[in-house]
Amino acid sequence: MAFESAAAYAAKHAPRALVVARGAQLVHEAYDGGGDAETPHPLYSGTKSFWGITALAAERDGIIALDESIAEKLPECGDDERGAITPRMLLQMIAGYGFGGLGSAVPTYDRALTIALKRAPGDTFTYGGIPLQIFGAYFARALAARGVTPHEYLRERILAHARVRIGTWRVLKDGTHPLPTGASLAARDWLAFGRFVLEHRDEYADAFVGSRPNPRYGLCWWLGAEGAPADCFYASGSGGQAMYVIPSHELVIVRFGASASYKHDAFLKRWFS
Repeated sequence: MAFESAAAYAAKHAPRALVVARGAQLVHEAYDGGGDAETPHPLYSGTKSFWGITALAAERDGIIALDESIAEKLPECGDDERGAITPRMLLQMIAGYGFGGLGSAVPTYDRALTIALKRAPGDTFTYGGIPLQIFGAYFARALAARGVTPHEYLRERILAHARVRIGTWRVLKDGTHPLPTGASLAARDWLAFGRFVLEHRDEYADAFVGSRPNPRYGLCWWLGAEGAPADCFYASGSGGQAMYVIPSHELVIVRFGASASYKHDAFLKRWFS
């Protein structure tokens, strides 16, 4: 492995943090460009990485079923083609919604439920934030009897066990937090989540299975990368945010940055060349 080459590449693209753990050991930690160990940094779409894991935990707890119609919890979706959508399709981004709902344009749950499909459910992969907000509406309805929100369930069921602290999470105009983006964490806290996922990867193996329309995207995780070991999976956010998990090497790598030119494949190819 050529760590120095990969680190040099990351350093050329507005770096903020590079933190690496192998197994239980923290083996590298560096900050630059105003980043530091304590200040939470936006994950942007890296926020999505929480929800496939959370959905699998909720299915195990008997709260949801990933392959049921979302109309089981959202009956207003049962009178049209949305009745064919499953929670799994939403998390895999193959539910038929068009591109959108990213950045500052994330709709509230209620607004997301008014958005029309662009394609038949299950046929096409289209990356965006709308499917995660539809999943949020479904999940919120499923959790209502327990008196908790999706984000409270995430914190209690997953993050508390992983010893992850959320710095901040953006609030939408209706007072809810978005699912596809909005979380800010210190690098060590996102690393702690990655280490939790690595440790429990067999329990959450379904998150790392792609769909027919896109074999490279699982339940909110990207699967595989050019030049990386075949078992690599990762979370990705705008500006070069990344968390890579490579089980065969017991590695979790967190990278924060502020550059649209940073490329995951280029970083990983240098690391594993």
